[in-house]
Amino acid sequence: MIGRAEFEALADAVCHTTDSLDRCLLLLHAEASSFIRFNGAQVRQATGVEQAHATVTVVRGRRRVEARVTLSGRPAHDLALLQRERALAVAALDDVADDPHLLLPDAPARSERIDPGRLPEAGEVVRRVAEAAAGLDFVGFYAGGPMLRAFADSLGSRHWHQVESFHFDWCLVQSADKAVKSFYAGTRWDGDEFARRVAAGAAQLPLLALPPRRLVPGAYRSWFAPAAMAELLGTVAWAGLGARGRRTGTSSLMRLAHRDAVLSPEFSLDENLAEGLAPAFTAEGFVRPPRVSLVERGLATDTLNSARSAQEYGLPANGANANETPEALALAPGRLNVADPLATLGTGLYVSNLWYLNYSDRLACRMTGLTRFACLWVEDGRPVAPVTVMRFDDSFLRMFGEGLLGLGDQAELIPESGTYNERQLMSISTPGALVEGWRLTL
Repeated sequence: MIGRAEFEALADAVCHTTDSLDRCLLLLHAEASSFIRFNGAQVRQATGVEQAHATVTVVRGRRRVEARVTLSGRPAHDLALLQRERALAVAALDDVADDPHLLLPDAPARSERIDPGRLPEAGEVVRRVAEAAAGLDFVGFYAGGPMLRAFADSLGSRHWHQVESFHFDWCLVQSADKAVKSFYAGTRWDGDEFARRVAAGAAQLPLLALPPRRLVPGAYRSWFAPAAMAELLGTVAWAGLGARGRRTGTSSLMRLAHRDAVLSPEFSLDENLAEGLAPAFTAEGFVRPPRVSLVERGLATDTLNSARSAQEYGLPANGANANETPEALALAPGRLNVADPLATLGTGLYVSNLWYLNYSDRLACRMTGLTRFACLWVEDGRPVAPVTVMRFDDSFLRMFGEGLLGLGDQAELIPESGTYNERQLMSISTPGALVEGWRLTL
């Protein structure tokens, strides 16, 4: 993976101004990742990807042009490539219109985070799967390795962010479409913890062989495991937390913002860099605050303000990306003991995962989606039967307002598992939640 000295050399050569250029920025994305795909607890595909992409941006007045290139790892070749792209971008400035919402930092800044983590070698992952999943129909995908984000500009800003993380998703298949879905993710691998999670999933497999219980549509007391909570919070994240959505009236949390609705006092939601893997700077070079409060004790507080929204609406930029979606969303833990969530639930639904979520009424923050993978009916703290796939339709504001009975006392970090183009640094940290009256429709 590209080193710091190499990036500094590229930045020194590219990030300078001329009489016809006011600002030049350089952003680097790089990774060295291992990918292993399993089927039947055996390796079906194993590969490694080492890649680096650099984006050079030039600014004159209110005009801005950027170009993105793939780096080869050969310094002389990469420098020539970036200088050529920079020259083409400068020439293109004459052909673009002024951007009235362009906003860039007005002073240089520096930041650094280097977290080497503790990741397994590929052979260790394979060995642990062979031991923990022996005799099981184990289907999974492991991705792990160092990821890098770096930034430089002609003001003298320099930011360096290098972290190591892993994400392992798997299913234990009982038969046909009946399976227990699990995951293990973080920055420090523990083979015993992985084995424990596989064993916990395997313990549920006999339940899936029982005749499924078909529930009638209605309202049910439900425990949402952290993975299910991440799906609900992720849906709010892409439509409810940004300044642009709030100012244009399209945010799914408009009723919360206007105090037409409130969430439970136990519900506090932040963009919290300390809880995640995201860098402490933006693509424009703004330093991101360690924490942005989004909901405090059930009441809407701040929004995620991108540089463009800050310029357009006269707001302080607070480190949001261009989409104004969180990158380190954290729901504060509550008071419920999660050592035995089934006992906490009592009688009702244990929801391990949710799928295909969307809004059925965006402005009411009403969501719909499906249960899947070991959704269990529980009686007196004991799981008694799997539940057939059900569709839900309920308001997030109701569920975590009057419907919230409590949050678990431990949060789990759930990194974004997508690998399209590159691995991601977004994450959600969330506890489980106990909700009364969760509404199933069919």
